[in-house]
Amino acid sequence: MTLTAQILTIFPDMFPGPLGGSLVGKALKDGLWRMEVLDIRSFASNKHASVDDTPYGGGAGMVMRPDVIDVAIRDAESRNGPFARKIYLSPRGRVLDQALVKELAACPSMLLLCGRYEGVDQRVLDAQQMEEVSIGDFVLGGGELAAMVLLEACVRLLPGVMGNAATTDEESFESGLLEYPHYTRPAVWNGLEVPEVLVSGNHARVKNWRQVQAEELTRTRRPDLYEAYQLRHKESVKEKKS
Repeated sequence: MTLTAQILTIFPDMFPGPLGGSLVGKALKDGLWRMEVLDIRSFASNKHASVDDTPYGGGAGMVMRPDVIDVAIRDAESRNGPFARKIYLSPRGRVLDQALVKELAACPSMLLLCGRYEGVDQRVLDAQQMEEVSIGDFVLGGGELAAMVLLEACVRLLPGVMGNAATTDEESFESGLLEYPHYTRPAVWNGLEVPEVLVSGNHARVKNWRQVQAEELTRTRRPDLYEAYQLRHKESVKEKKS
């Protein structure tokens, strides 16, 4: 399966941007996923190519017009067919986490709407049944960078992108924990030594050390994740006993 990503933006030159580099960029060139970018302004109906207007009810800023956005989405669907997921990048949306990334990476196609100004007219979001996704509790100038973050997180999970499928198995959030610390050569750097257990050759000890480190890091840095992890662990133990 090849993931197709359709981007709607008023700044098409921002793409592929970082998505054109590293393993994600190589995967794009190799056809493991494909990306199409549509300039929303090309669907504006007036001579100024306006895509926004003043908000009803007053207030600062401008709002992206529903008619322009709708035509752009319909054009994309006329060439690609219905999209499995239609997403508006928005700070009020569901926060992107690894569980959602896995969902999106498993779908064949997605449309990503990159808003600007004060946002997009709610009517087109409702009419097109757009789901809203946020990459965090902060505000950006637009949805383009958020779309890139979402796509990189998804594409790296596609078969063949990372090379060794086991690479992602122990990453942060995969087990519900943050990832354990990593070390490489030299064995001693600036007077600091690699933990002895990692050079012991004892795989059982190494595995146990990494688990302990992951749990401690999560407990101190993300107590919310650690609490959820403990709860799942207790439920798992109960199921095994029953």
